[in-house]
Amino acid sequence: MRRILKEKIIEVCDAKIKAKGTSVGLSFYAFFSNKNDSPELLMEMAKWWIMTHKLDHFEKAMKIRNMVEHPNNTPNTSSPCILFFNAVDCFV
Repeated sequence: MRRILKEKIIEVCDAKIKAKGTSVGLSFYAFFSNKNDSPELLMEMAKWWIMTHKLDHFEKAMKIRNMVEHPNNTPNTSSPCILFFNAVDCFV
């Protein structure tokens, strides 16, 4: 994910959390204006949200922010791995 997109996600999540609290939800559209002025970034975000992490349409802003800030701590839901106490065992 591009740095500019990561920064935008963190900025938007922080603003939503500050305004509405830690339980606020959002969709990947929250990071873009209603104009289609950045289709490449929109598609990158959609792929990350839908294809890579298989997230629901609305997710908690805290969860998304944490996933972007700490990508190595986020399980890839499309991987055949099982998380067990911070250790990952993969079965192929």
